[in-house]
Amino acid sequence: MKNDIIIPKSSLDFLVQLKENNNKPWFEAHKPQYLIELNHIENFAGALLKELSKTDVLENTSGKKSVYRIYRDIRFSKDKTPFKHFWGGSYTRATAARRGGYYFHLEKGNSFFAGGFWGPNAADLKRIRTEFAQDPETFQQILNSKSFISNFGTLQGEQLKTKPKDFAADHPAIDLLRYKQFLVIKRFTDDEVLSPQFLELALDAFVNMRPFFDYMSEVLTTDSNGVSIL
Repeated sequence: MKNDIIIPKSSLDFLVQLKENNNKPWFEAHKPQYLIELNHIENFAGALLKELSKTDVLENTSGKKSVYRIYRDIRFSKDKTPFKHFWGGSYTRATAARRGGYYFHLEKGNSFFAGGFWGPNAADLKRIRTEFAQDPETFQQILNSKSFISNFGTLQGEQLKTKPKDFAADHPAIDLLRYKQFLVIKRFTDDEVLSPQFLELALDAFVNMRPFFDYMSEVLTTDSNGVSIL
């Protein structure tokens, strides 16, 4: 992949300064620098969107629209600091047949790319659990594959401490049935984020999520007999 799009060190350093000076007067005084760094992030998000669109169908129309606003919604939060101290954004898979979404988070010492289902509704969660109960092996094969383990380690997300309703506590797939969220996360070092190869590394992380997404999409677009509900 030919690439001249990078994340400059200044883009991460700005976030450190913002975290230490999380107030509107400081931000307004440094807004010209913020806009320069935001442009770097939007360019990177656009380049990643272009490459990812070669492998998946996405709703996003531009990198700029993929990047989240830096301003926090503090209306219902005890934390009244007005600004986020990370660069974040996401890509949404297009049409009802493609479930799941891609997310990126860039922050000094805490950069990661993730995908999955953060808050599945009750119907989706029940359908996923029904599939796990009937056939846990197919999903376990994905979780145990070399590419999944090398990229994401293990499936992540909140889990019940006890069994879910309507499922036996001694079910062979109880470890899967306890999940309430289904997340895959790949973390990156600062050196990786700032390297010329980061666009390729980021794309590779997202591409390796596809078996997980394809499995979930098939489950969530069919009934328990495998018949399409679309």
